Amino acid sequence: MKSLQDPVTALKGVGPKMADNLATLDIHTVADLLSHYPARYDDFAPTDLTTAKDKQKVTVAGTVMSEPILSRFGYRRNRLSFRVLVDQNVVMVSFFNQPYLKKQVALNDEVTILGKWEAARQQILGTKLITKQATDKEDELGAIYPSNKHVRQTTLRKLIKLAYNQYQDVIATLLPINLRHRYQLMERRDMIRELHFPHDTSTLKAARRTGSYEEFFLFQLRLQATKLANEQVAGNRILYHNDELKAFIKTIPFELTKAQKRVVNEICRDLRRPYEMNRLLQGDVGSGKTIVAAIAIYATINAGYQAALMAPTEILAEQHAAKLAKIFDGTPVHVGLLTGSLKSKQHQALIAGIKEGSINLIVGTHALISDSVDYANLGLAVIDEQHRFGVHQRQLLREKGNRPDVLAMTATPIPRTLAITAYGEMDVSVIDEMPAGRKPIITKWLRSNQSPAALQFLEEQLADGAQAYVVSPLIAESESLDVKNATELYEKLAKYFGDRYKVGLLHGQLDDDEKKQVMKQFKDGQIQILVATTVVEVGVDNPNATVMMIYNADRFGLAQLHQLRGRVGRGDRQSYCLLIADPKTDEGAERMNTMVATTDGFKVAQRDLELRGSGNVLGNKQSGIPDFKIGDPVGDLKILQLARQDAEDLLRTPGWDEQDENQPLVLYLQRHQLATHFD
Repeated sequence: MKSLQDPVTALKGVGPKMADNLATLDIHTVADLLSHYPARYDDFAPTDLTTAKDKQKVTVAGTVMSEPILSRFGYRRNRLSFRVLVDQNVVMVSFFNQPYLKKQVALNDEVTILGKWEAARQQILGTKLITKQATDKEDELGAIYPSNKHVRQTTLRKLIKLAYNQYQDVIATLLPINLRHRYQLMERRDMIRELHFPHDTSTLKAARRTGSYEEFFLFQLRLQATKLANEQVAGNRILYHNDELKAFIKTIPFELTKAQKRVVNEICRDLRRPYEMNRLLQGDVGSGKTIVAAIAIYATINAGYQAALMAPTEILAEQHAAKLAKIFDGTPVHVGLLTGSLKSKQHQALIAGIKEGSINLIVGTHALISDSVDYANLGLAVIDEQHRFGVHQRQLLREKGNRPDVLAMTATPIPRTLAITAYGEMDVSVIDEMPAGRKPIITKWLRSNQSPAALQFLEEQLADGAQAYVVSPLIAESESLDVKNATELYEKLAKYFGDRYKVGLLHGQLDDDEKKQVMKQFKDGQIQILVATTVVEVGVDNPNATVMMIYNADRFGLAQLHQLRGRVGRGDRQSYCLLIADPKTDEGAERMNTMVATTDGFKVAQRDLELRGSGNVLGNKQSGIPDFKIGDPVGDLKILQLARQDAEDLLRTPGWDEQDENQPLVLYLQRHQLATHFD
């Protein structure tokens, strides 16, 4: 019997070699192949160049007005150039490294050109050329799929067509009929057909709307099912003594902000409930998440339980342990630091203390979830920079105790409406104000020809007793090049400052001991300038550092720039962030302007979403939220919110999983190993 879960080898012509090639695109089954949707479509509707933005993808149709000229320069490098009359304007078109096009185009030919508009030069960098004779060919039109060197576009098109023809009769519609009628959505079989082989733009639009809703609905169904299942699991009631918690809060040497007080109340309310807490605490860099976590930890220990705090790096774990030991000095909280680099005897003594309960706050890295660690009575697990841990690691920590409450913290701001919807299985608390008296960091954007002025400013700050970070340019996907860049910058600055100031170097290829040594020297003031790669992005805390200088800042995303900026401004002195960049695109310039205009992480995040879309901001690397294939959580936020409510309503309907029309959804949840029956 045919099933969409059949392996791709069930298709004619797909042998082991082709199956291995398809696996490089994460295509293993017929279902994977049919849901490998086009990234875009060749749309031959002409673009109005008078309103086109710089670097925008454009399509133009016109007449070739000059003889195409092929220029060669260097090994296998060439450019084909000619002029095209588009409406009443003559536009220069250039194709790089496609010399074979010379034979396909001639003076007076009618052509359609797809490419990128260069506003300053009023020219098009061509990516595709279609002559009038070629437009009739089927493979010149339609879907453009995500592909790689192992699997060609033509192969994907052929296999998807084959799979659809062979399996269309077993494509079950997942969405309940009442939702399909309410939103006028397609049957799943029709949606898949129109996404791959659209008849026209209107049916494609309807298929994309159906696909977005279905994708969001299934995502929300998984999250809401998890949340409902958790709500039915008995957790610990952490019944702390309210008077003692209030007395502890009074010992904190500063007044909590209104936002911190609100969030503390939300967390404490959860602690007292007989269900597991699963709460995400969002707060910008420097908003005071640690003290909020400390209050939750104190309440837990006051009620007779242990608490654990898991951090992504040893440096961050050590900083948390030192900070919390200071906060809890003179209280019944006994802090233990558990990392992978402890000596055997220290490790054994700590493990024993955790097991018999004399150590009631355990701070560490993923060593906290190793098999050798047994907790006496774990009541609260705090996970810092939660997106740096996999789902499996977070789950292992939850399983260490008797279903402890979980407080996950992140300094990666996501606009609240999106966070609440995207983290559907978690309750979300947001610290959306900064402590009083904190001076906003002054951010300046300088061109590279102004770097001497930046270095002069840096020297003035150093003369005043400050310290500085200098971050070297980012080379995507290449740690070795990052290290090379950082090393070159370190040597250049060491030569520039000579004996006047000590320059240090920090990068990802140093081992933990070397990193700790450099960080200690920087914190102790033996190093005044720390040249670093983005390894400095998370968890480095030096209140005396007041300058963050970032070279080639346009190579970084907004979220990363904001995280880097958050390394300064931690003391009483005025802090500065200097962005040195010559952006080559409007978007790059917009990122620099955004950084100069605001220090509010949520505003930065909102702009980041607008500029980049959600795929990058909410992708696996950032937060554990999947990259949606069709839906855009920013552009389609209303659909996402509707899908969330609809999924919740369905799961709370008595007997929903016994109705015939919902059986495909029940099977879907079972395949994702989630409970489906809720009374």
